[in-house]
Amino acid sequence: MAEKTQGEILREKLFYEPKQGYEIFDEEKIKKANDFCEGYKKYLDEGKTERECVTESVALLKENGFTEYQFGSKYNPGDGVYINNCGKYIIAARIGDNTADNGVNIIAAHIDSPRIDLKARPLYEDSGFAFFKTHYYGGIKKYQWPAIPLALHGVVVKADGSIVKVTIGEDDCDPVFTVTDLLPHLADAQYKRPSKDLIKGEELNILIGSRPFKADEESGTAKLAIMKLLHDKYGITERDFTTAELEAVPAFKSRDVGFDRSIICGYGQDDRVCAYTSLMAILGIAQEKTPAQTALCVFADKEEIGSYGNTGLGSNYLEYFIMDLVAACSDCNNTDFSQNARRCFENSKCLSADVCAALDPTFPDVVEKNNCGFINHGTVIGKYFGSRGKSGTNDASAEYLAKIRKLYDDAGVVWQTGELGKVDAGGGGTVAMYVARMNIDTVDVGVPVLSMHSPMELTSKADVYMAYRGFKAFYVDE
Repeated sequence: MAEKTQGEILREKLFYEPKQGYEIFDEEKIKKANDFCEGYKKYLDEGKTERECVTESVALLKENGFTEYQFGSKYNPGDGVYINNCGKYIIAARIGDNTADNGVNIIAAHIDSPRIDLKARPLYEDSGFAFFKTHYYGGIKKYQWPAIPLALHGVVVKADGSIVKVTIGEDDCDPVFTVTDLLPHLADAQYKRPSKDLIKGEELNILIGSRPFKADEESGTAKLAIMKLLHDKYGITERDFTTAELEAVPAFKSRDVGFDRSIICGYGQDDRVCAYTSLMAILGIAQEKTPAQTALCVFADKEEIGSYGNTGLGSNYLEYFIMDLVAACSDCNNTDFSQNARRCFENSKCLSADVCAALDPTFPDVVEKNNCGFINHGTVIGKYFGSRGKSGTNDASAEYLAKIRKLYDDAGVVWQTGELGKVDAGGGGTVAMYVARMNIDTVDVGVPVLSMHSPMELTSKADVYMAYRGFKAFYVDE
């Protein structure tokens, strides 16, 4: 083999050229990534809504010895606890050797995803068809949602307070639902609309039936027939829709993509890919060792609509829970509690675990290739996201970035940097700012995603596995 030239030696020393994950992975690591993602696909299919994601996560936590947090109880190193906020926001904690006032290691993800919600009075009939009226949730391309099979998930809370859980369209024997669209032969006027209005919000009407009720001629309506079916099966009336949370989501399952099965397609990977990998990370350290710092795994709701509400990270729920941990894991009295809580925040660190847009070679013009995420190149560390002049972003410090860089390099984690598109192309925010406001060092870290916010998103198995490896290393970092 010819000796390297001086220029080649200098290039290797001085240039930064991110490596493709499969250039580094051996066959054993590829198998580990593939095996890991089998559990991830199951998690995606079982948790298509934020409520279901919480239910699935709590089940996994209980299987691994975590117990529900009890306010006022004292906890010791090695204990695993979780707290559930309204069934749509959970925090899991693995108590570390150091008291909580020395800081906690937080990974914060969100578990809500873009979808179509039912309105408060959704059921109507037109021309013999029964429909549900909807209001879409989060940033979607509305034209992607017609003419695909939809499943209905959620809860109906009846007047007496009883809760009816609804899941229709996931079992092979279930019916599915759909939003209709125009045939191309008659779509000339539709084609002249701006692309964002190709399908309008009020046109996302879900077809749910067409057979009329035939008990008598005066009552022969499809709406009545549907309502009778719902009452017979669930015991609900039309008024019960006003106190329901029902969501229409894609009815298909997560699958492998490609002859090599290297890609996962599935609904809701933004941001349940970061939820699952961080959950597996905290379960992994629970099985192996007690961390030095208490580890927190946070799954919040409402990120796709601004993190508002009591189940969003914009609330004080995480802040108050950390303060409770300071009290539960130390012997401080009332006079020094406030000081210890402040010390906890300033000594803590956080990974805002959210996805990044991956380069799509079919649409390369929206990204700047030196500063975007690539599929198969590992987890993305983003100093900032936001939109246009860094609006709505956290913008992590160089010092904290250097800590994460060294941590990942020492742990052999394949990583890359990334932004959310060209400077003036658009962009978006994460939950990072809501943790950073507590004086906690925070940086965005996540998995690059293709077809983000579509009914069927794409991720790389190599990147998913690297996210898990990185999150696990973060939890045990001292």
